[in-house]
Amino acid sequence: MTEAFEEILQFWFGPLCEGFAVESKQSLWWGGQEEVDRELDELFGCRVRQAMRGELEAWSGNPRGRLALILLLDQFTRSIYRGSADAFAGDSRALDLCQRGIELGHDRGLEFAERLFFYMPLEHAESLEAQDLHIETLEELRREVPFQRRATIDNALDYAHQHRDLIVRFGRFPHRNDALERVSTPEELAYLNQSHRRWGQ
Repeated sequence: MTEAFEEILQFWFGPLCEGFAVESKQSLWWGGQEEVDRELDELFGCRVRQAMRGELEAWSGNPRGRLALILLLDQFTRSIYRGSADAFAGDSRALDLCQRGIELGHDRGLEFAERLFFYMPLEHAESLEAQDLHIETLEELRREVPFQRRATIDNALDYAHQHRDLIVRFGRFPHRNDALERVSTPEELAYLNQSHRRWGQ
């Protein structure tokens, strides 16, 4: 079991130095490329489906296993099922893993880059309480990282505030409406017809 979740973390982060990835992972994390989506499905699609069925719960007993589960349910789903309702099907469980992990202090046992993704379910939640907690955790993380790496956290905080602003404005993320077969309000339609971020979905 340990080898399985370490394989996921190694793939996602690669080697770390001073808490951050040595090699750039931007195209993997944020690129939204079809070939990356296919690679994730080929390598870890089975694990994603196991996590969705609750078959990997034993991983949550330690910080690194819990992080691997969060990645499967919160990040890999968004790639493998991009543009469909299944992209968000793991969000509730990922949020629970994140919040419970914070209560247990699991996040404190991880490196800086790992913690950014540990907290990501808070950013993806259509909940103002979760959004506020996300900003709070990132601000705390910013105080801990070396000064020369704070730009990374500042960038994450910028995106966190963008997500929170949408929840304050709409109570949900309008760009998910089509995939989730939700009816958009006139205000949401006006927003969607403008140039805006869809965060890969």
